[in-house]
Amino acid sequence: MKSAAVLSTSILAFLLAITVLAGAKNDRSRDHEGGDHHGREGNVHHDSAHQSQPQHGNHHANGPEHGHQQPREFHDAVQRGPEHQAYREHAPAHLHEVSRTGPVRQDIWQRQRAHNWQREHRPWHARGGYHGYFIPEDRFRAHFGRGHWFRVHEVPVVVVEGSPRFQFGGYWFSVVDPCPETWSPVWYRTDDVYVDYVNDGYYMYNRRHPGIAIAINVSL
Repeated sequence: MKSAAVLSTSILAFLLAITVLAGAKNDRSRDHEGGDHHGREGNVHHDSAHQSQPQHGNHHANGPEHGHQQPREFHDAVQRGPEHQAYREHAPAHLHEVSRTGPVRQDIWQRQRAHNWQREHRPWHARGGYHGYFIPEDRFRAHFGRGHWFRVHEVPVVVVEGSPRFQFGGYWFSVVDPCPETWSPVWYRTDDVYVDYVNDGYYMYNRRHPGIAIAINVSL
């Protein structure tokens, strides 16, 4: 009887041990599966980050294109520079540009100065009429007339056969009349002038001295 009780106790202990071992194994399996799950989530996040990087790279790939645009804009700005820049690049060889400062420019206008302008000047009808280039109407309205004044000192000036010629609005203007002796010796620096067509030809007018018309000839 005593032996039977001991045997029953041993069997129960053995079954209990088996149950405990089985439970521990199941717990380890669940832990392992959970680790794999987090690992897979981590891989998904890593892959997502990796896939988004080329887009970021493509965004920077546009950089050189934008970078090349700046030199083109700068180049265009240079090409659209002051009129004297265009002149210096394309002026005929026989023309000589007058310096903007110093006695050279003053000397050329001093030689153009009249002693008695009323007797020395001649309008176009007294010269046999105007036979130079005629500026198209749309260009004339856009760049010339009393509403478009400038200072001769600020535009290109050349000397052709001893007479001054200045450039404005895309055209060259040869001064064929002398400048009045009543004008300032440095009028080309201080006075606003404009080009207009009145009656029989083109003339240069000084806003400081209205009514005085200086005959000028237009050329391309």
